[in-house]
Formats: sequence, structure tokens, C-alpha cells
Amino acid sequence: MIYLQLFMAFFVSNILGYGGGPASIPLIQKEVVERYEWLTVKEFSEMLAIGNTLPGPIATKMAGFIGYQEAGILGAAVALFATIAPSVILLVILLRILYKYKDSPNVKKMTNFIRPVIAVLLGVMAYEFFANSYIDSGMWQTLFLIAASFILMEKLRVHPAFVIVGALAYGAIFLA
Repeated sequence: MIYLQLFMAFFVSNILGYGGGPASIPLIQKEVVERYEWLTVKEFSEMLAIGNTLPGPIATKMAGFIGYQEAGILGAAVALFATIAPSVILLVILLRILYKYKDSPNVKKMTNFIRPVIAVLLGVMAYEFFANSYIDSGMWQTLFLIAASFILMEKLRVHPAFVIVGALAYGAIFLA
């Protein structure tokens, strides 16, 4: 039964996650944290933070980790397959149709309507992460990391990868 649950959790999340990893992350969170309760919000946010420091698509890293944690190597394989299956299906079946109608006004309207939904999903997830950080680390630590990240990325143009590594180091030193 766990293999079917893993498949459904990641297949549904990734088939509905129009726009790639950032769009599917809130859907994955809904499945693994709220529906199946495999992880807490804190564990999910930590996994997401660590996963973002590694190269490659975030959804596949999350699927592999959660699948392995819940059902071993076969569970990781099932979750990984479920994560890439929607893309494979869409590429094989719909590529010609999408290419044929890519300049259609209706397709452009559909894309314009989907973008705000993705933004709201990401905003809700960011709020949940902020609330969890505020509870676990305190207001001052959270505000410091937000301000430092903003200054480093927006004002000093430091690459986000270095900001993430710095935040991980800060957490390991001051928040462990």
C-alpha cells in the first residue's frame, strides 16, 4: 500500500504542478505533510533547504529522499518514477499539440491565468516556512536571516547558492 501512496502523492503533485519544481513544491508539501503525514512542516522545510543546495531538480531529490525514508530503495524508485512520469507522458503525447498551438491566444490566456495561482501557492508555502522559522529560531534570528539574504542577493548581487550555503553554515553554528 505504501508504494501506491508514494506513487499517487508524487504523481498527482507533479501532474498538477504546471510550471516545474517551484509550482509542484507546495503540492508535494500538501501531500507529504498534511495528507500522508510522512514529514512535519519543519522536516519538510529543512529537506527543501538542503535539497536546494544540491544540483538537479528539487522535486526528484525530494521524491527520492521521501520514498527511501518511507519504503527503502524500491520506495525511492517508485516516488522518482511518479515524479518524472507526468513529464514523460506530456512530452510523448502532447508535445506536437502544444507546439502546433503555442501561438494561440487561448493558450497564452491559460498561461496568464495559471501564473497568479502559482504565485499564491508559493506565497502560502513561504508564509508557513516563515512561521515555522519564527517559532523554532525566534524573531531576531529569522529577521536577521531575511535581512542578510535580501542585502546579499539584491544589493550586493551575491549568487543565491552562496547565500544558501551561508545560511546553512549560520544555522549549523548558531542554531544547532
